Amino acid sequence: MIIDISHHQEPNKIDYKKLCSQLKMAIIRVQYGSKLVDRYYREHIAQMKKYNIPFGVYAWVRGVDERDMEAEAVYFYNRSKELEPAFYALDVEEKSMANMRLGINAYVDKLRSLSREKIGVYIGHHVYKDFNLDLSKFDFIWIPRYGPNSGLIHNIKPVYPCDLWQYTDKGRLDGYGGYLDLNKLTGSRSLEFFVGVKEKQGDNEDTLSDWAEEAWKWAVEKKITDGTNPKGTVTREQLVTMLHRFYRSGNN
Repeated sequence: MIIDISHHQEPNKIDYKKLCSQLKMAIIRVQYGSKLVDRYYREHIAQMKKYNIPFGVYAWVRGVDERDMEAEAVYFYNRSKELEPAFYALDVEEKSMANMRLGINAYVDKLRSLSREKIGVYIGHHVYKDFNLDLSKFDFIWIPRYGPNSGLIHNIKPVYPCDLWQYTDKGRLDGYGGYLDLNKLTGSRSLEFFVGVKEKQGDNEDTLSDWAEEAWKWAVEKKITDGTNPKGTVTREQLVTMLHRFYRSGNN
């Protein structure tokens, strides 16, 4: 599972050991514009390191002109460089200046002058066309599209090409009682591309085999499974939970 978190997920409400046991990667917010620093990004990152979860960082972009965009890039880099993130991502959802293409170009160019790590962009599905960003400047594209937004994986994917898809902001995972943003790889990029960690061959838990699509859809509709990790190993407690859901729903 791939999550992105910020100070909206308070550390004192997280059982990091449980949460991290389900993760392949995390993306941690560092700042909102240049002035608002995420209150818990250092703690989130410390816990990811403790439990050996690879991570990148992101920043919500709010620059009002090219110079301001460059300043945000410097703050973003300086606040996170010593923590050694695998990559940086610009969160572009707000029209903070008239020509966002020009402003984002200034931001990413400045960040590239400071860091050798990969740089991606999170671009809101609803502003994709309007902002008309020069996506060739980025190493990966990350797009949200929630569809039914039930917390489960669904088939309403982004219309635009992307490497990472945020499919819900209503996700649930053990170790945290609130909602989480959940993401999955959706392009040709592997986990190794993002963080340099190789997945075991045949162990891509986010990819559903064609022959299982009908049965998987049925199981999700019946709420026997939550729709995640189709190739993940099933423990005995998970198995009895699924059986209990099945019989409780009156299918005995």
